[in-house]
Amino acid sequence: MPAHRLPDLPGRVAIPVEHVNTAPAEDLRHLLLSCLHSLRWAGRVADHRPYPDASALLAAADEAAYDLTPADLAEALEAESLPRLPDGAYSAAHTALNAANAAYEARFGHVFVICLDEVPPDEALDRLLAAIRSRLANEPEEEREVAAEELRRLARGRLVYALRDAKNPTTSQNGATPGQ
Repeated sequence: MPAHRLPDLPGRVAIPVEHVNTAPAEDLRHLLLSCLHSLRWAGRVADHRPYPDASALLAAADEAAYDLTPADLAEALEAESLPRLPDGAYSAAHTALNAANAAYEARFGHVFVICLDEVPPDEALDRLLAAIRSRLANEPEEEREVAAEELRRLARGRLVYALRDAKNPTTSQNGATPGQ
């Protein structure tokens, strides 16, 4: 666990590419922390500016996520929360998810993370429960790699959403906030 605490982070923040290139480094790091809760990742993305376009920013963010150390991953995982169940999920689903997550946390020492951005809302619950049950069978090192990839996908989705939202703040992706 990190010796420091992450700063209080805002909710979803719109980040225009122009702002990414011109914002003070500390302000940008703070905004990037809302995408992936790793100080090192946010610093690396901020320190490699300027970015000619959103694609270059996303590529740099992906690359920085691949380079995270186990301590950086632990920091990011510590700040994540359980995936939200779709609206209208029945109480048995909440009970099943809570039980599966308790087993997962006991086995791996961190909350279960999964990126469901590309999953249709009516399939999210089944995918979530199937994934957590399946991943419980992973060895700790294998699961660390899977969790790291899911964190990278979550960060990318959050960053894409922030960039898209900055261009048109009245739109959203299927009404859902990525990375949740």
